[in-house]
Amino acid sequence: MEVVHTAVAIVIVVGLIIWVKVDPVISLVIACLYLGLAAGVGFADTLAAITGGFGSIMAEVGLLIGFGVLIGALLHSLGTFRKLVRALLRVVGAHRLPYALTAALSTVFPSIYVDVQVVLASPIARSSAPHMGPRGLAQLAGAIGTGIFSGYVFVIPGLAAVSIAGLLDVPLGTWLLYGVVLGPLTALVTTYLFTLLLRTRYWDPAKDEDPDDPMHLEEATEVGTAGTGPGEAANRDDVDVPLLVSLLPILVPLLMIAFGAFAELLDFSNGLIAFLGDANVALFVGLLGAYVLARAASGRERTDDALSTGFHTTGEILLITGIGGSLGAVIEATGMDATLAGLFSASEGAAVVTSVLLAWFIAAVLHLAIGSVSVAAITAAGIIGPVLGSIDVAPIAIGLAIASGAMFALTVNSNFFWMFKSLLGLTTSGALKSMTMVTSIASVVSLPMVLLIAFLA
Repeated sequence: MEVVHTAVAIVIVVGLIIWVKVDPVISLVIACLYLGLAAGVGFADTLAAITGGFGSIMAEVGLLIGFGVLIGALLHSLGTFRKLVRALLRVVGAHRLPYALTAALSTVFPSIYVDVQVVLASPIARSSAPHMGPRGLAQLAGAIGTGIFSGYVFVIPGLAAVSIAGLLDVPLGTWLLYGVVLGPLTALVTTYLFTLLLRTRYWDPAKDEDPDDPMHLEEATEVGTAGTGPGEAANRDDVDVPLLVSLLPILVPLLMIAFGAFAELLDFSNGLIAFLGDANVALFVGLLGAYVLARAASGRERTDDALSTGFHTTGEILLITGIGGSLGAVIEATGMDATLAGLFSASEGAAVVTSVLLAWFIAAVLHLAIGSVSVAAITAAGIIGPVLGSIDVAPIAIGLAIASGAMFALTVNSNFFWMFKSLLGLTTSGALKSMTMVTSIASVVSLPMVLLIAFLA
């Protein structure tokens, strides 16, 4: 019966979020209570599982998520993203901008929350698109969409990546070594495939673009008045910090985590290296660096405003992630881990493929139903986490499969979809043809690479 109750709990989460419009945190708690009580865990043990699961996942990723969001908020206040895109325009030119932009979004900026990334990137796309031909806006929109979410789910410190790794107990150093390759590779291949698609009659600017969309108000608020050249939007909020210096709060932590992972892999780690390579220490160093830069460049008041924005964003993310841990703990308390392990088992030769595909499928279905990449990823990881010890597949492969599936087909039931549509100046058809298409392509493109990792890891 625990299988039926678990399925009902998932339906409760999806139904409450989609049809009743209940916040994901409340929906997940209701599902946890239902599952524990209906499956016979008992009142006291259900509460113990919820609180214990929450505390366990917060110990794993709570500080990481908080530090990552705050770094992103401070870098936003420094205008770091705008400076990078302008530098890319100068170096690669408008026609190569989609590849440069999607690579940057998927590697350098996962710590900046996805809503902020699209707000910052959209004016650059609109001002650069006329220099790329009639389908320039479509190409840049696709590059932005796939870059943002490939980084978000695959690359540390992307919030979905950190959450999945914490729920599955995958060391962040291990995740970083795989994700920093898988994320940008997925983004670049997807951008190339989408560019080929645009060479057909797939995109119709007259039907898919909406230049009168209210995005102009957002653009004026966030970026300022466009300049005379592509990407030369004037921004009175930018502060005078060299680009390389403003990128250090992201680059230094990534190097610290990667060095610690390589040291452990090559067996020359010691106490000091393990300390410096710990993700909590590395991201705190990044946060400290971002704070010092922001205070020195823009003053205390603006820095405090940026931190307040970051703290506001952090709260809901931490609650959703923590309740994802609670769901996993309740599932484990029901004894469902043995049943789920049977679903992941197959004949000896197909066990790896079956397990990866099932993890991908669960995350993809949840995303299609719920409309949130992060909630789908966290819920899928909470469901699958308890069975990892019972299946003969590396946890990193299952985690990457969840990340890949959670990205599938971001569409009209996502708030981000409508923000993307408005800021890029697209019709609903145009947003479906760009955002929904590229996230679907990216999810499918990354799956064979995840399978390869599963066989090698």
